[in-house]
Amino acid sequence: MPATADKPAPTMSDTSHFDVLIVGAGLSGIGAAYHLQQECPDHTFTILEGREDIGGTWDLFRYPGVRSDSDMHTLGFSFKPWTAEKSIASGPAILEYLRETVAEFGIRKHIRFGHLAQNADWDSDTSTWTVTCRRTDGADPVTVTANFLYMCSGYYSYKGGHTPKFADSESFAGTVVHPQQWPEDLDYADKRVVIIGSGATAVTLLPAMAGTASHVTMLQRSPTYMAAAPDVDPINKLLRRVLPSKTAYAITRKKNVALGQFFYQQTRKHPTKIKTKMLDMVRKKLPQHYDVDQHFTPDYNPWDQRVCLVPNGDLFTSISSGEGSVVTDEIVRFTETGIELRSGDHLAADIIVTATGLTLVTLGEIDFTVDGKRLDFAQTWTYKGIAYSGVPNLVSSFGYVNASWTLRSDLISHYVCRLLQHMGATRNTKCMPMLRDQDQGMSVRPYIDDFSSGYMQRAMPLLPKQGDHSPWTNPQAIAPDRAQLEKAVISDGAMQFS
Repeated sequence: MPATADKPAPTMSDTSHFDVLIVGAGLSGIGAAYHLQQECPDHTFTILEGREDIGGTWDLFRYPGVRSDSDMHTLGFSFKPWTAEKSIASGPAILEYLRETVAEFGIRKHIRFGHLAQNADWDSDTSTWTVTCRRTDGADPVTVTANFLYMCSGYYSYKGGHTPKFADSESFAGTVVHPQQWPEDLDYADKRVVIIGSGATAVTLLPAMAGTASHVTMLQRSPTYMAAAPDVDPINKLLRRVLPSKTAYAITRKKNVALGQFFYQQTRKHPTKIKTKMLDMVRKKLPQHYDVDQHFTPDYNPWDQRVCLVPNGDLFTSISSGEGSVVTDEIVRFTETGIELRSGDHLAADIIVTATGLTLVTLGEIDFTVDGKRLDFAQTWTYKGIAYSGVPNLVSSFGYVNASWTLRSDLISHYVCRLLQHMGATRNTKCMPMLRDQDQGMSVRPYIDDFSSGYMQRAMPLLPKQGDHSPWTNPQAIAPDRAQLEKAVISDGAMQFS
């Protein structure tokens, strides 16, 4: 039950039951904790975090140059201004921002570190979730119960990234490393480095390693769209000279959201025109003789897959200087000294980096049961892209694939608080999305539609189905999300209460 003025909320050290249980202390989980404190101060909560520190992605990834792929005025929280000069920020700078947020709003005391959630079981008789956690310090497993479960564990496996099987990979005499498991002591000075991949990680690694390594090659099977932008927002820099930081941040955030949405809509309406403009930009950044058609011209339209951000054009600078290069080809096999390509060429390497993507999972790789029956999320329908048909008292945070993650996680946390407030006001203990008569026979669409990236396509069979009308859709667009999550009534007939 919520705490009262006469009886303060118990601390996490002397209770195992909470009104709300948050899983994950990354961007989403920290934002969820803030919103609960502000909007539902009478609800007790705790955060289960499997690692020994906050940050999620920004604590896990340690490869050279790790940075944001979105501007921090939109990737940052709505309630906590990003005040550093660079809006395209390094991983350590983002982690420091999260630490400031946790300290400023008193969130750390709610986090149970080293508690890796493994099983979640719903009991309809008590209207509670029971979550079993493995203690990473070797202590006995613990169980925590809660009336409501809010999953903020991200969308990919922390156990390891996606690495395809390469023929004869065991024959390579050098070092093979995936960016998700970057060794602290990896010495690449004066080494020949081949990075397999063409996504945001590869695009970050090449300029970060170039100059120290003897040469860095980005080996891609197919190109990705690139967009160069300064890592310092000039308008925000000007605004901060004349306005308080909070005001400057809010204005910059609105500007960047609007520009981002406008650009995305233009790619949907005028793909050929936008494609031409983007490729013209790349041509201006590279030497005249460079084969942009081969190395930077994808066979799909902009934003059918995520566009890679190139801060200050650093990737193009490394290529132009000769310190880095791009090869577009297919891998036949690994050799003792490098990689044999379909073209017949051979890439010599001392270090091979497999920047080949993430392994997507559903809800933190936790095993879920509802009243003793194992839950298969692929058999459910998504409710507003955040909950699941037939699954009670559960919401999961999933951000945007075509914009900053936090823009959506903020909206979802606000919705969760509205939902909890409604349940309290109506004295209900259970909420569950259920298909109505008018929802039967909906057309089936994948959870993420109109997005062809391999890492997403590999995961679609594991994720819930999307319908053809609200609230059974996952819009992945700010305007309809605001309509569904901020403005729509909570009791809409599809979300049922008891």
